[in-house]
Amino acid sequence: ECFQNTVLVWFPCVYLWLLAPFYALKLYCHDCGCIRISTLCTAKTVSQPIESQYGHHTNLTLTHCHTLSPSLSLTLPLSPQVLAICIIQLERIRGCRSSVFLFLFWVLAVVCSLVPLRAKIQLGITTDIVRYTAFFSYFSLQLAQLFLCCFADQPPEGKTVLCIIAVPLRLVVKGYRTPLEAGDLWNLREEDTSDKIISDLEEEWTTECMSSLSVCFSRQEKTIAAGVALGSRLPDQAQILRKLQKEQSSGFCLLRTLARNLGPYFLTGTMCIIFHDFFMFAIPQVLSLLLGFMNEEDAPLWKGYFYATLMFLLSCLQSLFNHQYMYTCFTVGMRVKTAVMGLVYRKSLVINSASRRTCTVGEIVNLVSADTQKLMDFVVYFNAVWLAPIEIALCLFFLWQHLGPSALAGIATVILIFPLNGFIAKKRSKLQVQMKFMDGRIKLMNEILNGIKILKFYAWEKAFLEQVLGYREKELKALKKSQILYSISIASFNSSTFLIAFAMFGVYVLIDDKNVLDAQKVFVSMALINILKTPLSQLPFAMSTTMQAIVSLKRLGKYLCSEELKDDNVAKAPLSTGKNTYWCHVYNGTFSWTKEGPPCLKRINVRVPQGSLVAVVGHVGSGKSSLLSAMLGETEKRSGSVSIKGSVAYVPQQAWIQNATVQDNVTFGREKQKTWYQRVLDACALLPDLEILPAGDSTEIGEKGLNLSGGQKQRVSLARAVYRKADVYLLDDPLSAVDAHVGQHIFDKVIGPKGVLRNKTRVLVTHGMSFLPQADLILVLVDGEITESGSYQELLSRHGAFADFIHTFASNDRKESVTETPMSEIDEEQVPEDLGKLMEVDKARTGRVSLEELIFDCTSYGVCQFLATDCLSFLPQVRLEMYMEYFKTIGMAFIIPIVFLYAFQQGASLTYNYWLSLWADEPIVNGTQVDTDMKLAVYGALGFAQGIAIFGTTVAISVGGIIASRHLHMDLLKNVLHSPMSFFETTPSGNLLNRFAKEIDAIDCMIPDGLKMMLGYLFKLMEVCIIVMLATPFAAVVILPLAILYAFVQSFYVATSCQLRRLESVSRSPIYTHFNETVQGASVIRAFGEQHRFIVQANKRVDFNQTSYFPRFVATRWLAVNLEFVGNGVVLAAAILSVMGKDTLSPGIVGLAVSHSLQVTGILSWIVRSWTDVENNIVSVERVKEYADTAKEAVWTVEGSSLPLAWPQTGTIEFQDYGLQYRKGLDWALKGITLKIQEKEKVGIVGRTGAGKSSLALGIFRILEAAKGAIYIDGVNIAEIGLHDLRSRITIIPQDPVLFSGSLRMNLDPFDTYTDEEIWSSLELAHLKNFVSNLPDKLNYECSEGGENLSLGQRQLVCLARALLRKTKILVLDEATAAVDLETDTLIQSTIRQQFEDCTVLTIAHRLNTIMDYTRVIVMDKGHISEMDSPTNLISNRGQFYRMCREAGLV
Repeated sequence: ECFQNTVLVWFPCVYLWLLAPFYALKLYCHDCGCIRISTLCTAKTVSQPIESQYGHHTNLTLTHCHTLSPSLSLTLPLSPQVLAICIIQLERIRGCRSSVFLFLFWVLAVVCSLVPLRAKIQLGITTDIVRYTAFFSYFSLQLAQLFLCCFADQPPEGKTVLCIIAVPLRLVVKGYRTPLEAGDLWNLREEDTSDKIISDLEEEWTTECMSSLSVCFSRQEKTIAAGVALGSRLPDQAQILRKLQKEQSSGFCLLRTLARNLGPYFLTGTMCIIFHDFFMFAIPQVLSLLLGFMNEEDAPLWKGYFYATLMFLLSCLQSLFNHQYMYTCFTVGMRVKTAVMGLVYRKSLVINSASRRTCTVGEIVNLVSADTQKLMDFVVYFNAVWLAPIEIALCLFFLWQHLGPSALAGIATVILIFPLNGFIAKKRSKLQVQMKFMDGRIKLMNEILNGIKILKFYAWEKAFLEQVLGYREKELKALKKSQILYSISIASFNSSTFLIAFAMFGVYVLIDDKNVLDAQKVFVSMALINILKTPLSQLPFAMSTTMQAIVSLKRLGKYLCSEELKDDNVAKAPLSTGKNTYWCHVYNGTFSWTKEGPPCLKRINVRVPQGSLVAVVGHVGSGKSSLLSAMLGETEKRSGSVSIKGSVAYVPQQAWIQNATVQDNVTFGREKQKTWYQRVLDACALLPDLEILPAGDSTEIGEKGLNLSGGQKQRVSLARAVYRKADVYLLDDPLSAVDAHVGQHIFDKVIGPKGVLRNKTRVLVTHGMSFLPQADLILVLVDGEITESGSYQELLSRHGAFADFIHTFASNDRKESVTETPMSEIDEEQVPEDLGKLMEVDKARTGRVSLEELIFDCTSYGVCQFLATDCLSFLPQVRLEMYMEYFKTIGMAFIIPIVFLYAFQQGASLTYNYWLSLWADEPIVNGTQVDTDMKLAVYGALGFAQGIAIFGTTVAISVGGIIASRHLHMDLLKNVLHSPMSFFETTPSGNLLNRFAKEIDAIDCMIPDGLKMMLGYLFKLMEVCIIVMLATPFAAVVILPLAILYAFVQSFYVATSCQLRRLESVSRSPIYTHFNETVQGASVIRAFGEQHRFIVQANKRVDFNQTSYFPRFVATRWLAVNLEFVGNGVVLAAAILSVMGKDTLSPGIVGLAVSHSLQVTGILSWIVRSWTDVENNIVSVERVKEYADTAKEAVWTVEGSSLPLAWPQTGTIEFQDYGLQYRKGLDWALKGITLKIQEKEKVGIVGRTGAGKSSLALGIFRILEAAKGAIYIDGVNIAEIGLHDLRSRITIIPQDPVLFSGSLRMNLDPFDTYTDEEIWSSLELAHLKNFVSNLPDKLNYECSEGGENLSLGQRQLVCLARALLRKTKILVLDEATAAVDLETDTLIQSTIRQQFEDCTVLTIAHRLNTIMDYTRVIVMDKGHISEMDSPTNLISNRGQFYRMCREAGLV
C-alpha cells in the first residue's frame, strides 16, 4: 500500500516537475501566435481543479505512510494540477494546439493509477465510502483528461495549421463530394519547404565532403609515400584507389549529413515506436488473465469486463503511438526527398562536361525519382533493423515463460527461416541488374523522344522498337526470377506463425506426456507468435530496403561528388575603360574536355579589345565552339589563363529554348522594359512572327521550342542575349539557321558596326564569308590552334591559307554588294514586309492547351506551364474499366486459379486454427491428453498445405503481373511510336518519360505486390469474422455495423486518396521536365548567371509536388487511426461477449476468437493500405492506356502490297493540285501545288522563312498527310502505300543532325543491312574516313547521348554518310549544310553532285550559291509557287529570286 501511495503517485509528478521548465523554454522560443479560448481549452482547464479536489480526498491516505510529512504528502499530488493549468494557458498563448508533453503525463498518470484501481476492485467497497468514490471519480477525470489531450485546439488567429483529426476529415469529405483542386490543399509548413531544408543541408554537405576528401587524400599521401620509398610506381594505382574510396565514402557522407539535419525529429518517432511496443507486449499478458478468468468458475464478472476494457484501451494506445511514428517517418521521408532533389538539381548546374558525359538525362531523372523513393522507404523501415531483433527476443522470452524449453524449438525454426531468407535476399540483390536494364531503357527512350523526327524520316522506328524491347525482355527476365525468389520468401514468412507454433507445440507435447496444451498456453502463445510475425516479416524487408538505400546513396553520392567546374577557369576582372583594355583575354591557353583526354585547344592567345567584333572561322571540328566554351569556363584548363571583364551573354550553336512564353524566353528573368524589349524584337526580326502567333509574345513555346522553326528558335536565343545588355557577347554561329536575307538583317541590326551591340565586345563564330570584312579581328582555327589572326585586309595581304580559302569560296561580288547597298536610316526602323513569316504549323502548334482545359490552375505556384501540364480528368475514383483492362490483359486462365488458391489457403488456415481450439479444450485424463500424435499430424498437414498454397498464389500473381506489364508496355511503346509528329510537338517529353519510368515501374512491381497483400488480408479478414461469429454468433450484431462504418470510411478515403495521388503525379512531371531542360541548357544558364533563379523555380516545383504528397500521407494516417478504432471495437465486442457467455463458451473457443480479433486492427490497416496502393497504382494503367486513343499516323507497311522491291526506279515526283493544312480549319500551308520533277533532275527550293519550303519535304515523307490532291512517285500515289515502304525508299538529310547513343555503326545502319566495306566507303565519300580511322574504336566508337562528343558539323557529315549508304533514287536536303563551314559545304555539294548524279535531288537552301548550278529552282511564297525555272532564267527575269541573289551578293 505504501508503494501504491508514494512511488506510483510521485512518478508522474516528478516527470511533470522536471521537464516543465524545458518545455516552457521550448514554448517561449517557438511563438506561433495566440489561440482564442475555446470549449476544449475551457474543458481542460476546468477539469483540473475538480480533479485536484478528488485527488485531495484520495491522497489523504498518504498521511498513513510515515515516510513523508503530512504537508508534503498533500502538496505533492495537488501541485501537478496547478502546473498543468499553467502549461495549458502557456500553450494557448504561444499557439501550441496539441500537447505531447501533457499527453504523456496523463498516460503515465492513468497507467500508475491502474495498480491501485486493481487493488481497490479486489478489496471491494470498504468502510470509507467517500475515499472509494473519490478515487474512482479521480481516475475517471484522468481518463477524461487523456481523452481531451487526443484533440487539437483551433489554429492561432491568422494561421492555418494542420490538425491531424479535423483538417484531414474536411479534406477527405471534400474529395468525396467534388474533385479536388490544387487550391484545396494546405500550404506546406515552413520547415517542410525546399528553402528551409536545403539551406540547412547544403552548408553541412559541403563541409562533410571537404572533410571526407581531406581524410581520403591524407591516406593516399601515405600510400604514395610508402610506394615511392619502395621505389615502385604507385601514383596511377593510388589515383584509381582514391577514386573508388571517394565513391564509397560519398554515399555515407550523404547519409551522415541527412542524419545530422533530420535525425533529432526522427528520434521523436523512435520514442513513439518504443511506447507502441510496450503496449503491444502488454496485450497478450491481459489476454492470459482473461483466459485465466474463463477457467475460474467462481471468478466475479467485473474482472472479465475489466480485462476486456483494458485490452481495448491498450489496443487504442498502441494504434495512436504507431501512427504517430508513421507520421514522423513519412514527414522525414518527404524532407529527405526534398533535400536530395535540391542537391541533385544544384549539382546539375555546376557539374563539368567530363562528368556530365558519364550520366545521361535519363539517369539523372532516375536519381530524383527511383533513388529518392528508396531513401524514403529506408526512413520508414530503418528502425525495424535494430528494433525487430529486440521484439523477437522479447517474444521468445515470454514464450519461454509459457512453454519452457520448448520455446527453443521456436528459436530453432526462426534460425532456419533467417538463413533461407538471407540467401534469397542475396540472390535478389544480384538480380538488381534489372535497375541497370531499366536505366538503359529509359536512356534509350529519352533519345528516341528527342530524335523522333529523324526516326520517322528514316523509317527507323522498328529498329529502335526492337532495341527497347530487348532491354525490356532482360528487365522482365530479371524481375521474374526476383519475384519467384520473393514468393519463396513470402511463403516462408506467412507460414512462419504456423511453423513456429508447430515446432513449439510439437516439442512441448512430445518431450513429456504430462505437458498438456490448454487454452491459456495455446492462445497466449499464438498471440505472441502473431506479434513475432511482424518483426520477422519486417526484418528482411528492412534489410533489403537498407541494402537498396545503400546502393542509392552510393549512386547519389557518386553523382554529388563528381567533378565540378572550377571557379578559377575564368578570372572575372574588374571593369575598366581605356584604349588598350582587353575585355576578353586568353593567354597561352591549352584546354581539353576531360582531365585525361587529348587537348581540344592548344597554345591559344586571344586578346579582345573593348567594343570590338572578333570573328572565329575554321573547318568543321577545328575547335571554334570549344574556344567559346573555354572563354565561358566550361572546359578543363590545362595551362594558361582566361579573364573576362563584365557580364557575359552567350548564344549557343543549337538554340536552347525554355518551355515558357516568348516573352519569358527573351527577358530570361529580367524585368520587361517595354521600349528596349520592342527594339530587341525588331532587331532580331521577331516582330512579324509575333503578329502571327495567337497570343503574340505571350504564346507559350513548347518544350525545346518545338512549335518554332529552326531559324525562329535561333532568333529567340539571340534576342535573349541582346536583351541582357551584357558587356561581352559570345555568339556561336547564330546566323547558320536563318536564310541569307534574315542573316544579313540580323548582322546589320544586331552584331555589325551599326547594330544595337556596336559598343559591346563580341566574339562571333561564323561560316558566313560576307560578314568577315566588317570584323575588327579574325581568328583562323585549324585543329585546335590559331594559325592566323588579324583584320580581313591583313589576312588577305598575307596570302596564307585564309586568303586562298576566301578566293576559292567567296563570291567576288559579295563584298561589293554588301558595301554597295547599305541599309538606309529609314530601313533600320522598318522590317521588310515578308520577313520571317511564321509557317502555318506554328499557328497550329501554339496555344495547344486552353485555360479551360486545365484541371487546376497552378499559376500561383509558378510551376505548371500550360503545355507541360499532364492532367487526366480527376474522377472521384478509378474507373472500373481500368481494373477490367488490367485483368483482361492477365487473362481469366490465371485469375480463376489465383482466387481458388487464396480460398484454399485461408480454408486451411481456418481449419488448423479451429483444430487447435478443439485440442486446447480436450479434457485432461490422468494429467495427459489422448492422441496427441494424431492431432499434431493433422495440424502439421493443414499448415504445410497452406504454405504450398501461399507460394502458388504469390507466384501466380507475380507471373500474371509480368504478363500484364509486358503487354501494357508494348502497347504504350507502339502507340507512342505510331503517333504523328504533331503529338510529340504538343506532349512534353517529361510526361512521356514519366509513363515509361514511374508508371511502368508501378505496373511491374507495385500493382502485383498490392494485389498479393490485399487479397491475402481480405481472405484473412473473412477467416477472423467467421471465427468470431462461430464463437459468439451475437457478435454479428456488432461486426455488421462496424463493417458498414468501415466501408463508409474507406469509400470516403479511397476517392480522396486517388485524387491526391493524381494531383501528385501531375505535379511530378513538371519537375522532370524542368530537370531535363536545365541539364540541357546548363551552359546557357551559367553564362547568364541565372543559377539562383532556376534553383528557385526548381524549389517551387518540388514544393508544389510535396503540397500534394503531404495531405496524401496525412489522410492515410487519419484513415488508419479511425479504422484501427473500428478494429479495436471488434476486440472489445469479442472480449465482452465472451465474458457474457462465460457459462456456455469453452476457453478454447474464447481464446481462438479473442486472439484472432486482436489481429483485426492490423488486417484492416493492411487492407486499406494495399487497396489504396492498388487504387493509386492502377492509375498508372489509366495513364499508360491514355495514348491508345490519340490520333495515329498511317500504317507502316501495307499487307499484300504490290510495290516493286526496286521502287522508285526513276525518281520522278509529281504533285497534283497538292494542298497541306497543319490542322483542319487553319489556312493552307501549301495551296494547289501542281508540279512534275523529272528523273535525275536537281531542284532547289527557296523562299523566305515560313514560305512553305519545309512543308514540301514534310508532304513528300507524309510527316503531314495531304489535305487535297496527291503526290505520285514513279506513278505510285504515296498515300496508298505504307509509311515505311515510302520513307525507307527515299532519303533526307535533315536540318538538325541527330545522333543516338550507341556505336557509330549503329547510327549509320541500325538494321545491320550493309557491310563494313560499304560503310567505310560512305564515310570516305562524306569526308569522315580520316576522322573515324583515328578514333580508338573506329566504327564501334561510342557516341554519347545526342552525339555530344562530335561537333555539329561532324554530326551533319554523319547524316550525309547515312544518305550515301542508303543511296535511294530521291534525296531531299533540308538546309543540310547550315552548320558546316563553306569549304565542307563545297565538299558535301561536290559529293552529292557526283554520287547522286543519277538521282533526283531536292534541296531546301539557305545558301543560294549551293543551288546555282541546279536544273531548276522553285521559289515558294506564302504556300504557293511564285517562280519556277532554271537559275539563269530566273535571274534574267529579275523577279523574287533575283532579289534574293542580290541580297546574298551572288549577282
